[in-house]
Amino acid sequence: MTQKPLMRAISAVFMAAALLGTGYFVGTQHVSASGANTVAVSGSSNLTDPKTGRSVLYWHDPMVPNQHFDKPGKSPFMDMQLEPVYADEGGGSTGIAIDPGLQQNLGIRYATVRREETTEGFDAVGTTQFDESQANVVQTRVTGYIDRLYASAPMQRIAKGAPIASVFVPDWLAPQEEYLALKRGGMDNSLLEASRARMRALSIPDGVIASLDRTGKAQTHIVLASPETGVLSELNVRDGAQVVPGQTLAKVAGLAKLWLIVEIPENLALRVQPGMRVDAAFSGDPAQHFKGQIREILPGISATSRTLQARLEIDNAALRLTPGMLMRVRVDAQMPVSRLLVPSEAVITTGKRSVVIVKNADGRLQPAVVTVGNDVGSDTEVISGLNDGETVVASGQFLIDSEASLKSVLPRLEGAAGASAASVPSVAAQTYETTGKVEKVSAADITFSHQPVPALGWGAMTMAFNKPSSGAFPDVKPGQTVHFVFRQSDDGYQLTKVEPVGDAK
Repeated sequence: MTQKPLMRAISAVFMAAALLGTGYFVGTQHVSASGANTVAVSGSSNLTDPKTGRSVLYWHDPMVPNQHFDKPGKSPFMDMQLEPVYADEGGGSTGIAIDPGLQQNLGIRYATVRREETTEGFDAVGTTQFDESQANVVQTRVTGYIDRLYASAPMQRIAKGAPIASVFVPDWLAPQEEYLALKRGGMDNSLLEASRARMRALSIPDGVIASLDRTGKAQTHIVLASPETGVLSELNVRDGAQVVPGQTLAKVAGLAKLWLIVEIPENLALRVQPGMRVDAAFSGDPAQHFKGQIREILPGISATSRTLQARLEIDNAALRLTPGMLMRVRVDAQMPVSRLLVPSEAVITTGKRSVVIVKNADGRLQPAVVTVGNDVGSDTEVISGLNDGETVVASGQFLIDSEASLKSVLPRLEGAAGASAASVPSVAAQTYETTGKVEKVSAADITFSHQPVPALGWGAMTMAFNKPSSGAFPDVKPGQTVHFVFRQSDDGYQLTKVEPVGDAK
C-alpha cells in the first residue's frame, strides 16, 4: 500500500520534466524563427514597399547600412524605422559615384570605345642611305699619273660631266707619233687603220684619235668626268699619285633615288613581307611624305638593337633628302582589319595586367581588366574586356596610376559593399547639424531626441552620439533643448559642437 503512492509521485515528476523540456524546445524554436524573420536578408527579388508600391531590394538602418532586412519594421539598433533601398535607385550597382563638380576639378575626361577598319600595320623608324645599285665607278684602263685633281674630298656634291681628275699617260705618246708619221708619209689606209686599232687597244679614246686627225698633235692627258649628278661617296687618289689599269679612282652615288632602311622590332619580324606599303616622313618636316613598297627583307637580326632590316627605294628627284636622315615610318598591310580601339591614355598598365576605368549606365565608375593588342596611332587595340560603345575614363587616372595604387584602390572600387566610403580621394570629413532634446548624458556619449537630418536622409529619431572626450560638453544636462553639430568617424557619429537654444541658453 505504501509503495503505490511512491510510484505515483515518481511518475508525476518524470511527466513534469518531460513537459518542461518540450515546452522549452518549442519556445526556443519559435523565438529562433521569429528572430530569423526579423534580421535575415531575404533572397527574394520581389519585395515591394507597401506604401509606394515600388520594388525594394531590402530594408536597412542608415546607421548600420551593411545589415539588410527583408521587410519593414523598427530598427533593432536605433529608435527609428527601417528605410527601404529601391531597385530603381541603383542600390545594387557596383563601382563608385563621383560628384560631377569633383570630376571637373579632377580633370576627368571620357572617351567612347569604337570599332574601326584599320590596316594591319605598325610604326617604326628608318634611315636613308645611298642606293648602291645605282652607284657609278670611275676607273682608268691605263697606267699614268694624276697631274691635277679637281675633286677635293669625299662626300662632295658633283654635277654630271664635271671633271674629277686629269691623268697623264706617257704610254700614249709613242703610238700617236707613229700614227702621225704614217699619215705624213702618205701610207695607204690599211696601215693607218692598223695604227688606229693599236691606239684603241691601248685604251686611247675615239675622241682623242679624232682630235689627232684634226689637229695633228698628240695628246697625253685624259680628263675623267662624273657620269651623273650626285655625291663623291669615294675618292681614292691624290695629286701626283700613280694609277694602274682597273683601279677605282672615285665612286659617284646618285641622289635621285635613295634606299630607306627600316628597323623592324624583333617581335614584329614575322609580320613583315615584301610588297608592304610604307609611308615615311622626315622628323624635321612632317608635312612631306615619301612613299614606297618594301623591296626585300635583309637577313639577320641586329645583336645590338634586336631589329630586322627591311629595304625599299624612295624617290628623291627633288633632292630634299640626303643619306643618314632619320625617318618616322608607318608600315601598312594591304588589307584593312576591324579593331576595337580606345585612346592609349585610357589604358593603365601595371606590368602584370592592363586596366581601364569604365563608366556604367548609372554614371558609376568601375575598373575592367582588358587584353590589349597593338597601338594604332594614338589609340590602342582592345582584344577583350570591353564592348563597342562603352564609355571609359580617358584622363584623371592619376588616382590609380601605379601598381601600389591599383592594389589598394581597385579592390575597394570592385566591391559593392562600402562603395560609398571609397567614393573619391580623401577629403575633410563633412559635418551635419540639427536640433534635439538631451535624453541622457554619459562619459562616452549623449543621447538626443533630434529633428530630421535631410543631408543624411534621416527622419526624426532618438540615438546616441559619441563625445570627443569624457570631459567634453560639461554643461549639457538632460532635458535641455540644444543645437548640435556632428561628423561621421570610424566609430560612428561624433559630436563636435553642442550649445543650448531658446530659453535654455
